[in-house]
Amino acid sequence: MKTLLREARKAQARQGVALRKKTAVVREPLQAMLAPCTDGVRGLRDRALLLLAWSGGGRRRSEVIGLQVDDLRRLDADTWLYALGATKTDTGGVRREKPLQRPAAQALNAWLEAAPAASGPLFRRLYRGGAVSRSALSGDQVARIVKRRAALAGLDGDWAAHSLRLGFVTEAGRQGVPLGEVMAMTEHRSVSTVMGYFQAGSLLGSRASQLLSLEPPVDPAPDATLPAGDQP
Repeated sequence: MKTLLREARKAQARQGVALRKKTAVVREPLQAMLAPCTDGVRGLRDRALLLLAWSGGGRRRSEVIGLQVDDLRRLDADTWLYALGATKTDTGGVRREKPLQRPAAQALNAWLEAAPAASGPLFRRLYRGGAVSRSALSGDQVARIVKRRAALAGLDGDWAAHSLRLGFVTEAGRQGVPLGEVMAMTEHRSVSTVMGYFQAGSLLGSRASQLLSLEPPVDPAPDATLPAGDQP
């Protein structure tokens, strides 16, 4: 059994999923990270990035920095579609559109209004003073944004860019979203890869995980109208 577990961990590491020590950004930490995003253009960019990466299906940082303005298609004030090309699990480069709705779409509206661009990278670097560069963010910069916003929110944990992907899957489990719908958004190809986080999230609301905190059932009082000998 030990050998089997060791080999399973090695296989997970080869597949890039040996990141389970990172803290998952579920709904409450995400909301806490968004709260201090009030620092001008930087806050608008970071808010849009966090919400797209999380609400848009738990995007990897490589997918976030690869998004172009041309990949966006607006349906209405509260809905965008964004297209993914080649990704870690789909290297064919076929464009696949994912929805971005409500708060995430509104955050994207605000970022594009503050930093309009007809083409080029969607998420760009900022110069000192808030001027917007034409250069895309790097993967390391995305990770630093997540860590910085967590620190500003006073959150403890081991935060990384991957925390957004883990958090999306975990939160979907908490809210009872069918696994198939989750995988359609994340584009996981392996059920085993995504299942651990999904199950952990779904168990957070389970009565089985709260046995010490739940009130035990109360036995019904005997029916006083029945003779003593007929009491159940």
